[in-house]
Amino acid sequence: MGASESSLISSTRQVDEITTISQRTQTKDPLIEKLESIQITTPIVTSGMGEGSLADILVKKRSTSSSSSVVNPNVLLELFSVYRDWQQQKTREIAKKQEDIENKIEVADALSVKLLQRFNYSVSATRATSQHLSEVHGLQVEVGELKGRLTEVISNCDALCNRIAKEGPESLQSSIKPFVRNSTDVESTLASQNIIDKEQEAGESSSF
Repeated sequence: MGASESSLISSTRQVDEITTISQRTQTKDPLIEKLESIQITTPIVTSGMGEGSLADILVKKRSTSSSSSVVNPNVLLELFSVYRDWQQQKTREIAKKQEDIENKIEVADALSVKLLQRFNYSVSATRATSQHLSEVHGLQVEVGELKGRLTEVISNCDALCNRIAKEGPESLQSSIKPFVRNSTDVESTLASQNIIDKEQEAGESSSF
């Protein structure tokens, strides 16, 4: 009918009529589009014996032997190629992850080495400080002993001066000055110094 489609319509009056449609629809049927998009791929297994017609295919008995089917080597080669590409990609990804992990391990090792060095330095500094403080304690003991001896000497000198002032000759009495005030000043100075030393010792012990 060319560019038009015709349909036969039977009416209720039993009259045959022909209806002519002058225009065709411009859109394609979705089912036809899907059928046109289908592509025939090469089968992996092909039959060794060719069938001439549909009747041959339907009538032919299935053979139990494996010789009736032949594997297409080109398709197998393509499959192995795809698998090899996938395997190489996975290998590269695993290698990259392993490299990242190794870099992180190296950074962690470097940080741990630096922390260990700082810790060792802190331990050495603490030991040196402790040794110095122990030496200072010995010096404080010696200074305390010297202070005691000095106090004793001052007391003896004071007693001697008082005795000379009371019982000594007149030539010496005029040249002797009272030593009590000076000894008192020295004793007060020593007492204040002892208090300061005790405060320092208490501060050092609290710092440890």
